[in-house]
Amino acid sequence: MVDQKLKRRALHRAKIIRGQLDALVKAIDKEVYCPDLLALSLSIERSLKSLDTFLLENHLRSHVVSQMQNKKEQERAVRELVKVFTLSNK
Repeated sequence: MVDQKLKRRALHRAKIIRGQLDALVKAIDKEVYCPDLLALSLSIERSLKSLDTFLLENHLRSHVVSQMQNKKEQERAVRELVKVFTLSNK
């Protein structure tokens, strides 16, 4: 049960990231000035964070809400969210 609006936004963001990554690879190959490469890389990082937000929002809306309403699924939802939080802080 995927929110189609969030899916479209996430796919769009992922395609933008793919384009940004391709541009970075070409820039590295052309030996572009290091600060410019770093700017491209940091831009990709920001785009990935934006994608992460879409993916997390979809998970919260499509799974966690229903899991929290079901006693048997509550613990699973908490474990998943703690895992995501832990990964995001590494």
